[in-house]
Amino acid sequence: MPCLAWAQPSAPAELAGMALRGQGRLRFLGLHIYDIRLWSPEPLGSDWTAQALALELIYARSLKGPLIAERSLKEMRRQGDIPEAKAQAWLAAMNAAFPDVGENDRLVGRHAPGEPARFWFNGAPRPGQLDAEGSRWFFGIWLSPRTSEPTLRAQLLGGAR
Repeated sequence: MPCLAWAQPSAPAELAGMALRGQGRLRFLGLHIYDIRLWSPEPLGSDWTAQALALELIYARSLKGPLIAERSLKEMRRQGDIPEAKAQAWLAAMNAAFPDVGENDRLVGRHAPGEPARFWFNGAPRPGQLDAEGSRWFFGIWLSPRTSEPTLRAQLLGGAR
């Protein structure tokens, strides 16, 4: 089986002070959806929610922002029950944060313990911040043990290359 070699990318401005920790590729029904990179100032410990980190997604195809937000909420709900009022507030924040994307567009999200999640699209800050609780659930889409993509989680956390 061929090994996928990744070049060490330089960090964009919104990732200053962070180092690349892991990366992978999401495919759905064989289609390349996006590449994803995990960045953090320090290697992640067993409780990633207690550390600063960022995820950088580089899209391989066009997707509508509202569909990205809806799918994100669906994946967040895999981790446990979310009260409907919170779910709707988080969906509104994600709808504001996630624009329509095309091939090679970059969406970066930053998580910091106890702070709202922040997002950038192609280097420009986005409105629509998730509160601190929403941030944990959002980044859990990829980093929670209850993710729908355990192989991708292992690649991000450095368990598989």
